[in-house]
Amino acid sequence: MPKTLTIVRHAKSSWSDGSLPDRERPLNRRGEKDAPEMGRRIAEAGIRPSLIISSPAVRAWTTAKAVAGALSYPVEFLQRESDLYHASVDTILDVICAQDNQFNNLMLFGHNPGLTDFANFLQPGLTHNLPTAGVVCVEIDQEDWALHARPKTTLVLFDYPKNDGDDD
Repeated sequence: MPKTLTIVRHAKSSWSDGSLPDRERPLNRRGEKDAPEMGRRIAEAGIRPSLIISSPAVRAWTTAKAVAGALSYPVEFLQRESDLYHASVDTILDVICAQDNQFNNLMLFGHNPGLTDFANFLQPGLTHNLPTAGVVCVEIDQEDWALHARPKTTLVLFDYPKNDGDDD
C-alpha cells in the first residue's frame, strides 16, 4: 500500500514577549485562526493521518492540536519528537524512516527552513517558502518509510492560509 506523507509548518507565532525562549513562543491571533482553518482544508482534501508527530515547540504543538481537532484525530495520540525542532532535511528523513510501516498516513509538524527544504526534496521546485500553517501532502509510491533515496511522489495538496485558489 502506498504511503501518504503530510508536512505542516506551524501557524503564525507571537513575538510579543521577548523574554520567552524560542521553543516557548505561542501562536498569535492569526495563527490561532489559521491552524483550525488549515485542519478543515486538510479534512476536505480527504487526508486522514494514522500518526501525527510534532516538534515540541509550543507553536508547533498548538498547531498540531488544532489540526488534529479539525480532523477528529484523538489529541491524546499526538506524539512529540524533539528532533523535529528546527530539523534539517536529513533529520526529518531520519524521523520518518524510524516510523513503523503499519502507519500508512503520516503527518509531521515543524519549522522552516527545514520544512521548505523537505517539501522541495519531495517535490523539486515546489516552493521557495512554505508559509506559516502551510501544508504539503504527497503520496509516495512505495510501501515503507525508507525515503533517503528520493522517493517517487505525487502531490496531493499544497495549501496555505493566504492561498485563495487563484493562480494569477
